Amino acid sequence: MSTNGIDHEIVIVGAGFSGIGVAIELRKAGFDDFLIIDEADGVGGTWHWNTYPGVAVDIPSFSYQFSFEQRTDWSRVYAPGRELKAYAESCVDKYELRPRIRFGTTVVGADFDEQADRWVLHTTDGDDLTARFVISATGVLTRPKLPDIPGIETFAGATMHTSRWDHDQDLRGRRVAIIGTGASAVQVIPEIASRVEHLTVFQRTPIWCLPRPDLPLPLPARLALKVPGGRAVTRLVSQTYVEVTFPLAAHYHRSLPTAAIGERAGLAHLRRQVKDPAVRAALTPKYALGCKRPSFSNDYLSTFNRSNVTLETGPIGEITATGVRTADGTEQRVDVLILATGFKVMESGNMPTYDLHGIGGRDLETWWDENRLQAYEGVSVPGFPNFFSIIGPYGYNGASYFTLIENQTRHILRCLRHARTRDADRIEVSEEANDRFFREMLARRGGQVFWDESCVTANSYYFDKHGDVPLRPSSTVEAAWRSTHFPLTDYVFT
Repeated sequence: MSTNGIDHEIVIVGAGFSGIGVAIELRKAGFDDFLIIDEADGVGGTWHWNTYPGVAVDIPSFSYQFSFEQRTDWSRVYAPGRELKAYAESCVDKYELRPRIRFGTTVVGADFDEQADRWVLHTTDGDDLTARFVISATGVLTRPKLPDIPGIETFAGATMHTSRWDHDQDLRGRRVAIIGTGASAVQVIPEIASRVEHLTVFQRTPIWCLPRPDLPLPLPARLALKVPGGRAVTRLVSQTYVEVTFPLAAHYHRSLPTAAIGERAGLAHLRRQVKDPAVRAALTPKYALGCKRPSFSNDYLSTFNRSNVTLETGPIGEITATGVRTADGTEQRVDVLILATGFKVMESGNMPTYDLHGIGGRDLETWWDENRLQAYEGVSVPGFPNFFSIIGPYGYNGASYFTLIENQTRHILRCLRHARTRDADRIEVSEEANDRFFREMLARRGGQVFWDESCVTANSYYFDKHGDVPLRPSSTVEAAWRSTHFPLTDYVFT
C-alpha cells in the first residue's frame, strides 16, 4: 500500500466518540498515520455541543461507553453530560490522540482522485488535505434543525437552540417558550420550570415518556464495580435492558410483545404523574411506542402540574416580535424562545456534512436522492472507494451508539488490514454486494414497529424523505457478528 503523494493515510472527520473510537482502534491495529478533523474547539461531539440544563445520556451509562474503556466512577446510572464530555477527554488523553486532532477546521468538500486513488478534502482553512482513506465520523446529534416558522427572524427577545445553549441568558423571572417535546425538551423543561416566571411548551406531537431507572451511584456501588466480574455483570444487565427497550421492541414488533408492555408502563406513568385529565389527554401519544424516539424521565410529565407551566397543542401560526401566535390568533408574550427542534439526522446536508464526490464525479447526496439511502452494512457505498461511514444508512439498530461504533470500526479495520496484506490502494464495495444488502434490509423491515398504521401520525425523524426508516432491522448480536464475518469478496481491492 503506497503512501506517496498523500498527507495522511487516513483522515477521520469528526472528534466525537465515533472519531475517538475508530482512532483508538486504528492505533491498536498499527495504523498510525491518521489525522482527526473537527469544526469544534474540543472533543466530544454531541457532548461538546449540547450543554443545556439537564443534559444527560438516555440509556444507562454502563452501556454508553467503550467496551474496552469502562468507567467505574459514574455518578449516576444515567450520566450527566459533563461526565460524558470528561470521558471523551480522558479517552483522548489516555490513548494520546490529542496531537493528532485539528480543531476549528470544517471539511466542506471531498473529491476522489481516481488517478492517484486518494481523497482530496477541502477545508475552511483554505488548504486541501489528501488522504488514502476517509472515515466519516460526523455523528447525527450535533447540527441543529431550525423550524420553518413565519416571522421567527423578527422575534425581538433572546432565541437559542438547545444544542447551542446560551449560558449568559438568565431565565429567572422571565417568560419562556419552548418549541418541541423531543428528547432534549424532556430534559430541559423540568430543569428550567422552577426558575422562570412562566413557561409555555408548544407541542406538535406528544412523546412516549417512560420511567427512568436512574439513581445516584454511591461509593459502595462504585466500589462493587471494581470487584472481579462486577463490571461484566452490570454491563450485561444494562445491555439486556437497552436491547429489550428498543432494538427488540422496534424491529420484532409483530412477534414480540415488548412494545405493548412498554405502552402500558408509559400510560401508567402518565396517570401517576399528571393530575389534570385534559392535560393528561393532550400528553397521551396516539401512535405505537417506537414509531419515534421515546424518552425516559421521572419529572418531565409532572412539570405540567405546575401553575406556571402551560401546554399549548394548537399549531403555531407565526412568531412575532414579542411572542408566539397560534393559528387561532392567540399570542403568548415571550422574553426567551428556546428551540428544542432536534437535529439534522439522515437528511441532505448531514450525511455527510460536506459535499462528497466519488468516481466520475458522482455526488453522494444526489445518488442517495435518486436511489434512496443505502450503504453496505451501513459502512460503504459503491462508487465511493476508500470512504467509510461510522453512522451510515442501515448501520444503527437503536442500541448504544458505542456498540455501533465498535461494530463499524471492526468492519473498517478488516477492510484496511486486507488491503495492507494485498498492497492495495483502493477498496470499493461492489454494486452487487450493496444491492444484495439493501434488498435484505427492505425485505426484513415488515416486522418493524415503524410500519404500524399509527406511525403516520408520529412525525418521526426516523422516516426519511423517501418514506424509508434506514435503521438496521436486526438484533445487536447479529450486527456484531456480521461486522467480522461479511465476505471480503464483497469488496474489490486493487
